[in-house]
Amino acid sequence: MRGRRGNGVLVSIGSVSDAQPAAPLTGGWGVDSTTGPSEDRVQWFQQQFGALLANLEVAIQGKRDVLVDVLTCLLSEGHLLLEDVPGVGKTSIARSLAASIHGSWARVQFTPDLLPSDVVGTTVYRQAAEQFEFHPGPVFHNLVIADEINRSSPKTQSALLEVMGERQVSVDGHTRPVPRPFMVVATQNPIDLAGTYRLPEAQTDRFLMRVSVGYPDPIDEAAILATHGAASPVEGLGAVTSVGDVQAMIGVAEAIAVEPSIQQYIVALAHATRNDPRLRLGVSPRGTLAIQRAARTRAAAWGRTYVSPDDIKHLAHSVWAHRLVLTTEADLDAMSAGTIITDILNRTPVALGQGAGT
Repeated sequence: MRGRRGNGVLVSIGSVSDAQPAAPLTGGWGVDSTTGPSEDRVQWFQQQFGALLANLEVAIQGKRDVLVDVLTCLLSEGHLLLEDVPGVGKTSIARSLAASIHGSWARVQFTPDLLPSDVVGTTVYRQAAEQFEFHPGPVFHNLVIADEINRSSPKTQSALLEVMGERQVSVDGHTRPVPRPFMVVATQNPIDLAGTYRLPEAQTDRFLMRVSVGYPDPIDEAAILATHGAASPVEGLGAVTSVGDVQAMIGVAEAIAVEPSIQQYIVALAHATRNDPRLRLGVSPRGTLAIQRAARTRAAAWGRTYVSPDDIKHLAHSVWAHRLVLTTEADLDAMSAGTIITDILNRTPVALGQGAGT
């Protein structure tokens, strides 16, 4: 397969069908977690990642870094919070991702009158059959778009907690697993606070990443005007991979090697957030596990069989910033979680080991 590289990620020019077929979906997804994935499997991962990225860029222009983070989140089996002002493409990104994988998806518009049963499902008594019947909610899909999640009540928001953390739903004493892979892509507007409910820390911590889309630059915005006709490019977007291939890619990423020195670097950064006087709440162990998962995926996307310190540095803001809670004094001084993370990265020594600085 011919290809070109963009920011280190192989972007396929040929059809995704030119890539090597996925290994049989058996235990370990075709890789040995003790020795790591083979070079061939990592190359296959990189090709598939590139094909997905190229497909997303058909509909979403000028946002490659954002799209790389979105795919990294999916292939790390994480959930994504897209936070930005209205009209920058948050929902379009989520819809494009859903269209790119050959799996089921559902969109839920979160409103003040939305009930928890509207999200997870409900049990209905069928008199003719004299039995209860479960009607599954939209969470029983591979990808769930939770649009404007902060417009629903905390009770409805909390309905997502179990399924995001455990990938299962408990209704009327029965526990039901959701399909795999499973991902929640939530959008929220941080500016318009009227009629919104702040997401609790317990829920924001469930999101692997928080990503801001931002405005396009003038060249990309002109290209958007030129390519958007009567129909949005999202409408004609087709799938370039299967659910089985997505699961196989997740397995390859899980087997990427993480040296003890890299793990010590992660721990040092996390402890620095917990001891920073500007923070009331630092990174939890869930946060350290999250950045390790995401770093494995990023390494595979760059064609490496190991995690480097640069993977951790690149992901620290998107994986950790939304987990930090600033003190009142830091808030009054107009500090931000991103600024504090940058300070911690600058003063924490980089781990030395395989691939350091790559």
